[in-house]
Amino acid sequence: MLKAVILIGGPQKGTRFRPLSFEVPKPLFPVAGVPMLQHHIEACAQVPDMKEIILTGFFQPNDELNRFISSAQQEFKIQIRYLQEFAALGTGGGIYHFRDQILSGGPAAFFLMNADVCSEFPLQEMLRFHRQHGENHCGVLLGTTANRTQSLNYGCIVENHETNEVLHFVEKPSTFVSDIISCGIYLFTPDIFGHIGNIFQRNQQERIQEELTNGKQMPEVIRLEQDIFTTLAGQKKLFVYKTQHFWSQIKSAGSAIYASRLYLKQYHKTHPERLATNQDGTPKIIGDVYIHPTSNIDPSAVLGPNVSIGKGVTIGGGVRVRESIVLHGAVLQDHCCVLNSIVGWDSTVGKWARVEGTPSDPNPNDPYAKIDSETLFRDGGLTPSITILGCNVNIPSEVIIRNSIVLPHKDLNRSFQNQIIL
Repeated sequence: MLKAVILIGGPQKGTRFRPLSFEVPKPLFPVAGVPMLQHHIEACAQVPDMKEIILTGFFQPNDELNRFISSAQQEFKIQIRYLQEFAALGTGGGIYHFRDQILSGGPAAFFLMNADVCSEFPLQEMLRFHRQHGENHCGVLLGTTANRTQSLNYGCIVENHETNEVLHFVEKPSTFVSDIISCGIYLFTPDIFGHIGNIFQRNQQERIQEELTNGKQMPEVIRLEQDIFTTLAGQKKLFVYKTQHFWSQIKSAGSAIYASRLYLKQYHKTHPERLATNQDGTPKIIGDVYIHPTSNIDPSAVLGPNVSIGKGVTIGGGVRVRESIVLHGAVLQDHCCVLNSIVGWDSTVGKWARVEGTPSDPNPNDPYAKIDSETLFRDGGLTPSITILGCNVNIPSEVIIRNSIVLPHKDLNRSFQNQIIL
């Protein structure tokens, strides 16, 4: 029997995702038409003998999360639970805190994954790889290849090329260590908790010492990458399974559009019914497009490539949408143009208006390039990135909004460029 644990973080973790994370917890943000987390759950549900999926994080349980969990349980016929951490305990501290729930029922192994990654999730291949490598190890890390420069932004893995054993693990090194990076998707046996327990005991002693000498309280954070993997590397306890399939982080709103493109492309194999097609009396579709069945779109509109249209969206005549996500209840009036943007819930884009951003895609000429986590500001100005309209934003007719972030509930009256509109 197997289980899966998905780390969904908490409200203070989605800051790079604002203003979109004001309205919906980041793990429930729709990517390629379905909540980000649903892609993880779907992959877990397809693994034979998977009995339960546990979500851990420090979001207050809310209606949105509860609704999502109950509908996912019905759709995928698998038990899903949410366990709330009392504080941010770190990637290792969270699972250690809930170890009894994870181990109840006696799973042979469990998957652990971060919610903010998009991937083809080769879980069954990882399981096969784990079984081929005998009983003595306690974990398999999913790895992928990055270019030398970008590898410094990730956890880097040095492997034994013959056995795939992890010899060395460094989280975000300052100089080049390896071009194999950790994908934030793991498979562990219950033995991992013994190793986390040892680190926990050591940290407890250090905390008591620190409190006695300095009077400072240290938090009980255990980080899987820095505390556990660095200790276990080179002890024949960890192995790396390298994937050739797509993988990307979803740290910022810009990376959600890129992740949407990767998932839409995957739908050709997994969910062709989710992709819109060209038919008489329907809008012109270019490339991969997802359209929610409740949306109302004029046949003269042109959509795609990489467009996802949410529930109840209205799109007028002559509208052009490309490389964008249009969320629940938005209205795009006649002849407006939306490029490289996210249009928020219940927002309106007026006639002949133009909403445009700058894509933050990886270098297309480098097969190992990953998406850069751009800082919001660079050289004293806003970094050119995708345009984001928060919920209930009203863009008047015939204006241009370019490379800007508009916070929720704003009625604009003129054009803006490279600005955050508070």
